[in-house]
Amino acid sequence: MEAATARARRRYPEAPREGVVQELHGQRVPDPYRWLEDPADPRTARWSAEQDTLYQAERETWPGLDRWTAEVAARTATDRVLTPKVRGGRTFWLRQRADRDHPALFVADGEAGERMLLDPCVLDPTGRTVLDAWEPSVEGDLLAYQISRDGTEDSLLWVLDVATGSVVDGPIDRVRRSSIGWLPGGAMFYYVRYLGTRFGEERYHRRVCLHRVGAAPDEDVVVFGDGWDKTRFYSVAVTADGRWLTVTATTGTGRATDVHLADLSAGPPERPRLRPVQEGTRARTRLHIASGTGPYDTVWLRTDHGAAHGRVVACRPADLDRGPDGWREVIAERADAVLTDLAVLTGPELAHPIGLVTWVRHAAAEVTVHDLTDGRRMDTIALPGTGSVGLFSVRPDGGHEAWFTYTDFATPPYVLRYDGRTGRVTPWAPGGSAPGPGVEGVASRQVAFQSRDGTTVRMFVISAAGRPDTPRPTLLTGYGGFAASMSPRYTPRVLAWVRAGGVFAWACLRGGGEEGEPWHRAGSREHKQNTFDDFAAAADHLVATGWSRPGRLAVMGGSNGGLLVGAALTQRPDKYAAVVCMSPLLDMVRYELSGLGPSWVPEYGSASDPAQLRTLLGYSPYHRVTSGTAYPPVLFTVADGDTRTDPLHARKMCAALQHASSGGPVLLRLERGVGHGDRATSRTVALHGETLAFLAAHVGLDAPGHVNSAALGQEGREAPGEVGRAALDHPAAS
Repeated sequence: MEAATARARRRYPEAPREGVVQELHGQRVPDPYRWLEDPADPRTARWSAEQDTLYQAERETWPGLDRWTAEVAARTATDRVLTPKVRGGRTFWLRQRADRDHPALFVADGEAGERMLLDPCVLDPTGRTVLDAWEPSVEGDLLAYQISRDGTEDSLLWVLDVATGSVVDGPIDRVRRSSIGWLPGGAMFYYVRYLGTRFGEERYHRRVCLHRVGAAPDEDVVVFGDGWDKTRFYSVAVTADGRWLTVTATTGTGRATDVHLADLSAGPPERPRLRPVQEGTRARTRLHIASGTGPYDTVWLRTDHGAAHGRVVACRPADLDRGPDGWREVIAERADAVLTDLAVLTGPELAHPIGLVTWVRHAAAEVTVHDLTDGRRMDTIALPGTGSVGLFSVRPDGGHEAWFTYTDFATPPYVLRYDGRTGRVTPWAPGGSAPGPGVEGVASRQVAFQSRDGTTVRMFVISAAGRPDTPRPTLLTGYGGFAASMSPRYTPRVLAWVRAGGVFAWACLRGGGEEGEPWHRAGSREHKQNTFDDFAAAADHLVATGWSRPGRLAVMGGSNGGLLVGAALTQRPDKYAAVVCMSPLLDMVRYELSGLGPSWVPEYGSASDPAQLRTLLGYSPYHRVTSGTAYPPVLFTVADGDTRTDPLHARKMCAALQHASSGGPVLLRLERGVGHGDRATSRTVALHGETLAFLAAHVGLDAPGHVNSAALGQEGREAPGEVGRAALDHPAAS
């Protein structure tokens, strides 16, 4: 009765509950809102339009919305450049200007100075076109680039002449952020294309193809991928001398990789003889092979085979058939950190090959320098603070330089350059400009706590420096999936919340990659409940140690993090004052049937398996909604161009909660013309401004610019109890 009264008071759109019941392995699974899966159904269109009207009405009631949006915009409006790629005598890089919606691609021709090469805002002034990927040719005279529109991430691949800016090839359709392996001379490249010939499987059945610049795409030769599972992903790479082709493959998002290598000098590029380096082994391996390598020279592999936290081994192309028996360990596994990236420098200026290695230690980055002949550690790079670093960029034809980005909670990303001749690390920016300043007055700490089963879990707590450590409105987020690490990084919505006087908590949950592959496996498939238990323990810790208190703790998460907060909402609705659930998975019985769902079976399991169905039903948020429960206010955000997590999940869950909840409100924000990934900066700012305003309205946090003594902790409560070391005490800090 209470649920019906609340629903009537808020005038939720009518959503008939139908008697759809699916029997799976002898179990009856109700699905009353299956009709909302079809966006073309007139009932879905009507319901969605009415949800838009409801959302806009509620949005107008949130105090300080304009100030929240302005604060997010101010934290976002920083000029920055990203890691460059050096090809031939040219340097290419992305630059994001504070006043632009998308980063533009720039090039510098030796001493001739820089010029803009490609700007998505020029291609499409509406901001709905995104530059998904780009790769210069070996000589730097051609550029392959991929663009998509309306958030679909279904790219078209084009080739332009770098000197003139004119398009010389394309479009090639059915690509999706494909890696590109250019052959010397720029006449051909390897890439990945999906067949797209079956209804419902348009983004599957990928193949590695060889394309001749200027030829029709339908003439491209398939060189690898026939006969494999439809969810196989591939990446390709070719050494700068054109001798070696590497193909790396995974089944869906599984962590196990197959690696194949072909000597292109042994035959025509249309028929490379790809030999297995690793195949059918539950290990993640990447091959690093330098230009100029012969069959009996050394190559390096970054692998977790026989080393759960990762190690570096060496072998020779001639010995690859021996598998791990032909490997020689160069850099050993560390018990206290996870190896996440390797760069190999082999320039003639160097006395010996140098390896730069990125480690993640409890989510924070470290970079070490090694002699790759014997693995000896030569140096540890002093990073600016406790943060994260991006992937290395090196000259593919050999050299002594490497570039990588650094960022932390208060520092926008900027590029560092390592010089292997001197060991010096200096900021890099075109024209010698200095990196932008960080945000002052922000403090972060890493804390440790126990999860339900006694496992130690860590979390970063970000707050305003100098403020009393007493209970304040707190926003908790996490991810806990796909071995992704929640490393510190510059995030405007975090800073906006903190600068308003709140506390932001950044949890490193099982299912992520912060502690290596065992940590990931401990939060996936049949162990997925551990992720949710870790998150609940994080919430309890924030209250128990005085950072927050009941009624002032909100949660938010996106994508797999949307599943996380959906599970948190349905398992412990009493814990949270408000929830923002962004681009989520929520119907875990049918997630495989839409978007990129089939690719995620290695992570979640499949409802086609009886045991795995029981696991999925055990936590599937849509199936755990219980009528009459006082669920907290919930905001779902989705995008109509999302080809990864279909908006149907949020539609069905929204309808279920609006019917069942005696609390609320329950709202749905649908954005059109964008998708799951990159979008125009102005649209990101609007999204985050609105989500923060919604959360703040329900936990009592005033928008930035207004003093709220309660939000600043002036309540006479005890300071937080047990906390971890301060950021400056972290081994990754300088």
